Amino acid sequence: MKSPVYSAVLAVSVLSGFSAIAQQVSLQGRVREASTNAPVVGCEVYVRGSRLIARTDSAGLFTLTKVAPGRQQLQLSSIGHEPFKAIVEVTAESSVQEFTLTRRERQLQEVVVAAPQSRFGPQRLREVEGTAIFAAKKTEVIVPDNLVANLATNNARQVYSRVAGLNIWESDQGGLQLSIGGRGLDPNRTSNFNVRQNNYDISADALGYPESYYTPPIEAVKRIQLVRGAASLQYGTQFGGLLNFELRTPEPDKTVAVVSRQTAGSFGFFNSFNSVSGTVKKLSYYAFAQYKRGDGWRPNSGFASKTAYADLRYQFTENFKIGAQFTHMDYLAQQPGGLSDRQFADNPRQSNRARNWFAVDWNLFNLSADWKLSPRSNLNLTTFGLLASRDALGFRTNFVERPDADTQQRELITGDFRNAGAEARFLTRYGLSNTRSGVLLVGTRLYRGDNHSLQGAGPAGRRAEFRFEEPGAGLNAPSASSDYRFPNYNAAAFAENIFYFGERFSLTPGLRLEYIRTRADGSYQTVSRDLAGNITAVQTTAEQRTSTRSFVIGGLGASYKPVEQREFYANATQNYRSITFGDMQIVNNSLVINPNLQDERGYSADLGLRGEQGQWLTYDVSLFALAYNNRIGEIGTYDRFDRPFRYRDNIGRALILGVESYAEADVLQVLRPSAEPGRWRWSAFGNVSLIRSRYTQSKNQEVVGKQVEFVPNVNLKAGMQSGFGPLKASVQFTYLSDQFSEATNAPNSPNDARPDPSLAVIGRIPAYQILDASVSWERRWLKLEGSVNNLANTRYFTRRATGYPGPGILPSDGRSFFVTAAVKW
Repeated sequence: MKSPVYSAVLAVSVLSGFSAIAQQVSLQGRVREASTNAPVVGCEVYVRGSRLIARTDSAGLFTLTKVAPGRQQLQLSSIGHEPFKAIVEVTAESSVQEFTLTRRERQLQEVVVAAPQSRFGPQRLREVEGTAIFAAKKTEVIVPDNLVANLATNNARQVYSRVAGLNIWESDQGGLQLSIGGRGLDPNRTSNFNVRQNNYDISADALGYPESYYTPPIEAVKRIQLVRGAASLQYGTQFGGLLNFELRTPEPDKTVAVVSRQTAGSFGFFNSFNSVSGTVKKLSYYAFAQYKRGDGWRPNSGFASKTAYADLRYQFTENFKIGAQFTHMDYLAQQPGGLSDRQFADNPRQSNRARNWFAVDWNLFNLSADWKLSPRSNLNLTTFGLLASRDALGFRTNFVERPDADTQQRELITGDFRNAGAEARFLTRYGLSNTRSGVLLVGTRLYRGDNHSLQGAGPAGRRAEFRFEEPGAGLNAPSASSDYRFPNYNAAAFAENIFYFGERFSLTPGLRLEYIRTRADGSYQTVSRDLAGNITAVQTTAEQRTSTRSFVIGGLGASYKPVEQREFYANATQNYRSITFGDMQIVNNSLVINPNLQDERGYSADLGLRGEQGQWLTYDVSLFALAYNNRIGEIGTYDRFDRPFRYRDNIGRALILGVESYAEADVLQVLRPSAEPGRWRWSAFGNVSLIRSRYTQSKNQEVVGKQVEFVPNVNLKAGMQSGFGPLKASVQFTYLSDQFSEATNAPNSPNDARPDPSLAVIGRIPAYQILDASVSWERRWLKLEGSVNNLANTRYFTRRATGYPGPGILPSDGRSFFVTAAVKW
């Protein structure tokens, strides 16, 4: 339906642009590195106040076409170098302009002394990056190198502190799994985001089981990109949007570069991270290996993890390159189980589960190719695959205070994940005049998953032995088993286009056509027992379900820049989330799932203002709305024997409205605006999310008008970072108000009138506030870091688990200390 509109816009632009084109000229330049005089490859050059962009080739040369004559400001940006701005005079007879960039490593040392261009605050994605469009979307970019934080433990509370509104679950000391949500999204293993590494999927099954058991080590990450719900048009239909880990790339001007980081901390924590990279002629490489272990803050919570990664790239020509990447991660973690409210109040460090284990083996493959078809057009092809497994073994009754005997059988759940996919993207820039232009992106995606899930009785004892056994006698022995295969198929095509109307205003419409076919093929078995625990009957039920659907979702974004440093943006995008096979068949003692669950549908919208004020303030303030139809949630209820459990169903319609704001200020610039930058640095930041969430319609009247799960009304993070010379320090405060774990907002705590002393999977998550502090010192090839997590030793928890690694309350860690020594050469 939009095609006639697009055609009309393009036709008008053509007719109005012919006279202006004749007045445009070309600008050529060469970019070199200041210290080595070597050409800078891949440097992006922008003309301020326009949409013109070029990239340097292997000789450091670039050409900008259709530039208006006169004085123009160029902005140069290159990974590994400090950003640079220059004023040039453009004429028809202009010669090749020369520019030099300073390497970031050396410039950082100068920033410590007196650099006037030190950057603070969050970064944002440009309107166009590579073969992706981010215009008019709410985006955030986290650069770990700019943080003074505990990176060795993947401490999400510190790493994501500058992103407003994120709700983070904490369940292990080593940061083995990342669990973040926001705007009412379930944080469990970040399952409501499309999680990627270097722009390809890393979750178990992006369609049928979008949970991320693997999280890249933050020490290996160059940038973390977050795009809220409007990313669904390009990256898939999740309500949360995109979370992409962009790993470090090969050193372009060294044959061998080595980094080694060693960290020791409280409760037996040790982390060793080592990487090597370089470039030899047309071949470049980057690889790292990480080993991490710890005993955990609670008993029975030790873990050991190994991660390895290799990245090879070959530049065949200036315009064509290929790359291959492989990632392996495995870990074994003991899980101390959940606590009841009474146990948590008595002693949050206790554990009455010594036989629960969790093991993960993850292998990711990627092969990509990039063609620069012309100065304005790029093509990217990415293929990826996953071979992975996860095994969960333990005793997980929903009565969390019940003792666990070594002689009784445990329950075992295994999953094998096999999937492969390919994505192709074509992006081109086109210009019709000096005031009218556009950027077109079209792409397609093919995805195939074939996953196998087994559940049944495991061995007795305490060891981590992941094998199935025949169910035995006993009242607490496993009473259910299942064996399912999930062949899934997905095909999609998408398109987005930026229409520029002058230098200040743009519109970005987009469409995505989606075809999804999910299947469940298997059986489940129920074991009946008498009052003594002896098996009286075994019933096996075969099941086969197929669900095929195709649909189109659309969205529209708008951007207005009255000046370069300020932007008003707005977008509205339809969202869709398929039910997962975890919703379909996993048997859980504390959770019952409606077998007729329906997919979730809805939309997300943003309206915001972001920008900078001088050299002292950066900000982003926005209103958002998130609407769900058929929202999947959980209700606390009782069975016919008056036993409590959670029921998972399409709860109804929910509407979430809120304000997300972020600001960071250079305090010294505020106090002394006319002073020259010196050895001192001091900046302060704060972000706050104020949210109102309600169920507006439901077949269960207990739910209507209740607060949506996992949505604190207030989510506040604030902190400051200061430094003197090579010394830097930071402190961060985190506060989240009360939230609920299920849709009826049922309370369950020692202070409530009628708490259930055994069941802890239902109830309120009380408000909490956390203080963290970090310090670092760097000199040439040596860097020393130290951090204190939970400085005030607050006793708190962020989640009530229904299954692994619970069930029950999962206490977060108390005060812990970490020190790091890092060298690079």
